[in-house]
Amino acid sequence: MAETKLYPRFLRRPLEEALADTPVVLIHGPRQCGKTTLSQVVGNEAGYAYITFDDDVQLAAARTDPVGFVADLPEKVILDEVQRVPELFLALKSAVDRNGQPGRFILTGSANVLLVPKLADSLAGRMELIRLHPLSQDELTGKASRFIDAAFAATFQNRRFERLGPALADRIVAGGYPQALLRGTSKRRTAWYRDYIETLVQRDVRDLARIAALDAVPRLLELAAGQTARLVNVAEMASAFQLTRPTIRDYVVLLERIFMLEHLPPWFSNRISRLIKTPKLHFADTGLAVSLLGMDASAIYKDRAIFGQLLETFVFQELKRQASWNEKPVRFHHFRTKDGVEVDIVMEQAGRLTGVEIKASATVNKKDFRGLRKLRETYADRFVSGVLIYDGENMVGFGENLYAVPVRAIWDTLVS
Repeated sequence: MAETKLYPRFLRRPLEEALADTPVVLIHGPRQCGKTTLSQVVGNEAGYAYITFDDDVQLAAARTDPVGFVADLPEKVILDEVQRVPELFLALKSAVDRNGQPGRFILTGSANVLLVPKLADSLAGRMELIRLHPLSQDELTGKASRFIDAAFAATFQNRRFERLGPALADRIVAGGYPQALLRGTSKRRTAWYRDYIETLVQRDVRDLARIAALDAVPRLLELAAGQTARLVNVAEMASAFQLTRPTIRDYVVLLERIFMLEHLPPWFSNRISRLIKTPKLHFADTGLAVSLLGMDASAIYKDRAIFGQLLETFVFQELKRQASWNEKPVRFHHFRTKDGVEVDIVMEQAGRLTGVEIKASATVNKKDFRGLRKLRETYADRFVSGVLIYDGENMVGFGENLYAVPVRAIWDTLVS
């Protein structure tokens, strides 16, 4: 179902650029994040036909005769929810090899084909992948942020912002799914998320894997919501179920494949051996996570431990969303030594590093920069800036290329 309210999607420009020189463009991301709407907004203006594989008749036809199905397609077409017909990829490859005109096919998918090598390889060199996330705070306000550029230029200047306080919890709870945001109350959003999880389990999970214990998937998602922004611990997850660790690990990979969970890899090099090499787990959207936890904005704001975890995931996802349309690619990691010194997020761009630490507090002090100073010391030749995100008012420097930055500045206007 498309949104009744159209928010600006800043991935539109990268999508149109890709269509200008690439035969196949795949927009992938979680179900209901806005893929169909974005593809139709762009496609309708350029004369694309539209076919969805949520339609059982189209699905059956494509599965029965993928080559014939592709041969009968219009010259330019949107194929929606293409992960439901993996048989189609080889047929699309043959069609593109015969006619490689740019912009022939816009595909959308609610599963990550990069985690299915045979599908990804079948269109290698012929297809560009574009990851669409749920709505960012930038898109909700209608103004693209320059936060990542400012971080890599180390151009933060002293400035005052209005503190968010409890309103920050409201943003975390709201999340970024367009349809959920249309619901006027927390109760109605929770009902939407409940139906959303049911659809994921009964359609996407069932389509992608033969899982006997489907009822374990929602419970695993609830457990993962409580572990967001923590180091991955499969043993702890497995202990809550009567399932083996390899089985739980397979479930986690499956949930990552449908964009519900995300692993944040560790940053390490041979320069320092005493680093933790375990990834962090992040939930895909804080609104969905809070709903699974059965909490509201008031409850998470009072529970400072879970608020800190959710805030870290919220900031991480905001930066990932901004990076998806940034002119220069950005890769994300976390940094943690065996002594417990850590940086929540390390952004890497063209070999340069920026550290981002998140604190669920209205005040900061010198000790809060311990991890960022360690990152600067260890990678002095690559380090650009260290940013401590907090729920305060003042953007201010804390030594050489270290800054305290209000969380609001991530999506608010920055003057460099």
